[in-house]
Amino acid sequence: MGQCYGKPVVNGNGKGGVVEEYPQSPLPSVGNGAASVQSVKTPARSSSTSPWRSPFPHGSASSPLPAGVAPSPARSSTPRRFFRRPFPPPSPAKHIKASLAKRLGPAKPKEGPIPEEGTEPEQLLDKSFGYGKNFGAKYELGKEVGRGHFGHTCSARGKKGELRDQPLAVKIISKAKMTTAIAIEDVRREVKILKALSGHAHLVKFYDACEDANNVYIIMELCEGGELLDRILSRGGRYTEEDAKAIVVQILSVVAFCHLQGVVHRDLKPENFLFTSRSEDADMKLIDFGLSDFIRPDERLNDIVGSAYYVAPEVLHRSYYLEADIWSVGVITYILLCGSRPFWARTESGIFRAVLRADPNFDDLPWPTVSAEAKDFVKRLLNKDYRKRMTAVQALTHPWLRDGSHPIPLDILIYKLVKSYLLATPFKRAALKALSKALTEDELVYLRSQFKLLEPGRDGSVSLDSFKMALARNATDAMKESRVPDILNALEPLCYRRMDFEEFCAAAISTHQLEALEGWEQIASTAFEIFEQEGNRVISVEELARELNLGPSAYSVLKEWIRNSDGKLSLLGYTKFLHGVTHRSSNTRQH
Repeated sequence: MGQCYGKPVVNGNGKGGVVEEYPQSPLPSVGNGAASVQSVKTPARSSSTSPWRSPFPHGSASSPLPAGVAPSPARSSTPRRFFRRPFPPPSPAKHIKASLAKRLGPAKPKEGPIPEEGTEPEQLLDKSFGYGKNFGAKYELGKEVGRGHFGHTCSARGKKGELRDQPLAVKIISKAKMTTAIAIEDVRREVKILKALSGHAHLVKFYDACEDANNVYIIMELCEGGELLDRILSRGGRYTEEDAKAIVVQILSVVAFCHLQGVVHRDLKPENFLFTSRSEDADMKLIDFGLSDFIRPDERLNDIVGSAYYVAPEVLHRSYYLEADIWSVGVITYILLCGSRPFWARTESGIFRAVLRADPNFDDLPWPTVSAEAKDFVKRLLNKDYRKRMTAVQALTHPWLRDGSHPIPLDILIYKLVKSYLLATPFKRAALKALSKALTEDELVYLRSQFKLLEPGRDGSVSLDSFKMALARNATDAMKESRVPDILNALEPLCYRRMDFEEFCAAAISTHQLEALEGWEQIASTAFEIFEQEGNRVISVEELARELNLGPSAYSVLKEWIRNSDGKLSLLGYTKFLHGVTHRSSNTRQH
């Protein structure tokens, strides 16, 4: 529900208050970049007046606000320094503005207008969460450290028990601003996610949740080292590659953890990563799960949510999965390495067009001096085809980050891919086995790490129990909510046999991801040569259509895939076949 943390800024009269989110920089300050999007089914993060941060400085002559009234401190963008030239504040697209209005309920609740369709009268809403009612007896509030549209965050200290005298952060969410059932459920889900995921080294620690008649209180650890955003600014807008690696590894580690639990964050940006202390080597923590959600293995979300400069193309197309977070990590990495955003425009709709159509610039300084591995890393995260993007775990094994110093976690993707492999026809499995034998050492590093996590037996193979135990070792309560363990039901064929490393490689590779590699043509050509020797057989157009779960209307296209000389798949047909649906019973394209 909005920004968890912020920083107090002393105003002109010497009194503390959050009046402007970005510190004054010695470099020229340029236009406002607040651009955040949400839809009806997602956590609201806007006031009833406007979801956009004021571009006017507090108390300036040009400000439309009365003297002494601060602009909104909502923080939904990267620093203003990143813009190359001034521009006016963006205007929200009409459909998003309408969605916000519908989600937030009446614009002026005190005047009592007729509720819009899809909203409930506030007096009928149940705002009881079942949290403890003794907040005042357990915690002593300190100064405000951040403010958002739904509430604010204060420092605090425990009064009793294990948290006695411990510095804390308390996010205070006003019940008066929960004007819809959706907004209430958003708060409930945020607490549930924080509670379930708490414990990872790079995720803000959750301690408690309380409530009274007016507010909900979320008690968390206090991170006093400031935002990643501030560190970027203090370094003049960019990191060295080595320093950027240390940041990106921490980000990917916590994102991989969330994704394995079936949680998509949906608002990854530099403002939502805090350092535990002011030390240069302090750990980073991911905060603000107000826009996060549980997602089932075969589910796709359709609500537009997040911050515009970090939003993935498929989110704008209203059909996305965990890969949307990876795109945001790619944007953050791009900023770390060069100090500017990969996608920029004067308006919010322009930003969306750039995200959908434009390619990031890798020609201007400092990119010519950046290593080829770093550029490849960013490009594979910012691929507009979500199927070709690396997962967080795969990114941790990329040559740019590969140094053996950080552990490689379990990847939920291998479960999805193995499931598809087990449901595939023998002909499709033969095609995948040929592809796996053409993999380079770089791709095998990831597969070896995942196979090792399954703890193969003495015979060097894994069974269904291996997959079950690996998932159980990493499970939190979030897995139950997102129903990740349900994916094991599709692995039942492993009850009757075991899978060695060679077959695991065939089962756990994604053709789409391989296609994103510069050496894809060579891999495909080598794989086809193996397929010719081991698995290519005569196949009719009708049989090929059944393999791909296609109807007679596709026959004319499929004829081009089969050689006239011997009735077998051509190289074109082989590569196209690898991209096809992996089992007959599904009309959904698998990874």
